[in-house]
Amino acid sequence: MLGQMMTKPLLISSMLDHAELYHGDTPIYSVETAGGLVTTSWGEVAANARRVGSVLSALGLEPQARVATLAWNNRRHLEVYYGISGAGFVCHTINPRLHPEQLVYILNHAQDKVLFIDATFLPLVAAVGDKLPDLDHVVLMGPRDDDAAAKVPGLKFYDELIATGDAGFQWPEFDENTASSLCYTSGTTGHPKGVLYSHRSTVLHAFASNTRDCIGYSARDVVMPVVPMFHVNAWGTPYACAMSGSSMVMPGPDLHGEALVKLIDDLGVTVALGVPTIWQGLLAYAAQSGSKLDSLERTVIGGSACPPVMIDTFRDSYGVDTVHAWGMTEMSPLGSSNTPLAKHMKLPVEEQRKLRENQGRPPFGVDLKIVGDDGEDLPRDGTTQGDLVVRGHWVLDSYFRREDEDTLQDGWFNTGDVATLDADGYLTIRDRSKDIIKSGGEWISSVELENIAVAHPKLATAAVIGVPHPKWDERPLLIAVKAEGQDPSEEELLAYFDGKIAKWQTPDRVVFVEALPLGATGKVLKRDLRDQFQDVLTG
Repeated sequence: MLGQMMTKPLLISSMLDHAELYHGDTPIYSVETAGGLVTTSWGEVAANARRVGSVLSALGLEPQARVATLAWNNRRHLEVYYGISGAGFVCHTINPRLHPEQLVYILNHAQDKVLFIDATFLPLVAAVGDKLPDLDHVVLMGPRDDDAAAKVPGLKFYDELIATGDAGFQWPEFDENTASSLCYTSGTTGHPKGVLYSHRSTVLHAFASNTRDCIGYSARDVVMPVVPMFHVNAWGTPYACAMSGSSMVMPGPDLHGEALVKLIDDLGVTVALGVPTIWQGLLAYAAQSGSKLDSLERTVIGGSACPPVMIDTFRDSYGVDTVHAWGMTEMSPLGSSNTPLAKHMKLPVEEQRKLRENQGRPPFGVDLKIVGDDGEDLPRDGTTQGDLVVRGHWVLDSYFRREDEDTLQDGWFNTGDVATLDADGYLTIRDRSKDIIKSGGEWISSVELENIAVAHPKLATAAVIGVPHPKWDERPLLIAVKAEGQDPSEEELLAYFDGKIAKWQTPDRVVFVEALPLGATGKVLKRDLRDQFQDVLTG
């Protein structure tokens, strides 16, 4: 016997309809690419999104046609997000920090028909335009600009287009498993791979994000996604905020500490999300300026391991709770978030603080386990480490246009992380499988060593890699960036590890550099560091 309940497809457009109907006057603040702050609302975003949908439909695009964006976090990008997917097309966000050759590959592999761009990326698009045979339309996200029109033949202008659009456009209804959006991995090895999300997976992901033990947005929040909208859909924030009715602050292209602190203080941001490198700059400027970040209640940190000292600084200096989260493009990206269980509240304060340092536990909708080299399950005892595999309602089944490849192993996706799980499901990422250091047959976590190093007050940031060693196969090497005005010695930094880890895990050497190489998503490129410093201990 079937249940006797209504059924309605889970569509991205329904979240925007909800925001418009019940939170239509809730403000959306947008830092424009050309400068200046514009205030709009969920109601205006919804009306313009329908105009976008009507304009794209009038262009004669086939259902499921890919429509790409090269843009910062701003109001127009938010309208485009919903306009594309809501009208039955696929919103393909592109990371502009990728190498031009990768951009061309991605645009051609996706067979994008339309490309929306911010003015920042005009030179890039002008340079590669003749290499994009499938691309029919380029739209500049702003008013008419004759200088820009001279650079890109046939360039269209967003403000002019939506002026011709229909604010009364009716969102089509279709199967909730229809593709909604497309993101490519950063392509650290080989070509980037496409991950094709569905309307259903995106709506379920938003539900999970809005649970109190994950991120838990609310209509009382002012949310600032510093994580770019081209990085796994800003971790799903634009969707979850529409569902909850949160106000949003779209920070535009300037993500330096000063700009972010001013937005937080001026607009009353309560929740902010980003990668650790972003928060380093924010905390540095807050300390320099004397800002107390009074409105900020919690930060969500993911993308790479969050140094414990950063959690401590947010909590002790500013009263801000930090939610340490983990995920990946193939998971939409939410995989786990760190919030305590009831029994943890009875623990001593220092033990509670220590628990907040790992990546947390999965929400309903995600299953995690660790397996050995033979693929067999390993115990959830908090100490046994193995390969982390996942499955769930918003985890990919196969890569876009690579469906013939064996992506899953017995129905599970291998994340490429080495991790432990405890009995309560709390996840600790020990390292990427390619970054963990094997020394004399024993494993050393580069993440653990980095967390210790960046807590040193004389360092701005640091990375640890394994380099060849004539006796031990590999040994850890600390690559450090000095804090401004500081000059620590190698001996001082190595001594800082004493008592914090086993003596044999201490890095063999310290190399000082001006800056660490960062990839397209803000992660340290350890591959480049290994290439540069592989002979340090053998040369």
